[in-house]
Amino acid sequence: MTDRLAQLRGIQLFSGLKEPALELLARIAIEETHARGTKIFRHGEPGDKLYLILEGKVRISREVPGMGEEALAVLGPGQMFGEMALLDESPRSADANVHDKCLLLSIPKDGFDDLLFLNKDLAYEVLWSIVRMLLRRLRETNDKLTFLSTSNKFE
Repeated sequence: MTDRLAQLRGIQLFSGLKEPALELLARIAIEETHARGTKIFRHGEPGDKLYLILEGKVRISREVPGMGEEALAVLGPGQMFGEMALLDESPRSADANVHDKCLLLSIPKDGFDDLLFLNKDLAYEVLWSIVRMLLRRLRETNDKLTFLSTSNKFE
């Protein structure tokens, strides 16, 4: 249990959580290993887990018709993915491919929902942390789009 708590504490989303909250998350987290080149999930599939990267890298991408795979991000240790589908119950918005052999912690949707429902303090802490992370990602996307739109004007 001590190792699992340290692993969760190393994930930015959970780094500020108090010990009791980490213990609750540790009870439902499942360790998974994935070989290089495998798909963790595909665009359009139901979202049933949130993933935390302990080791390795995961490439988040989409297939663009006529062009092939477009990498959206390459994530490494301490980062997470798959959270959007857990929060809004929509299908996966992209593919998750193993870029380098990975050790992941997965948190199943049903267990996550139960924890948040039963522990309002945990829900408050985790959801605000998710909001901050999503806002950071949105700002990065805005910066990329601004760069792309201005660079196209000057070609």
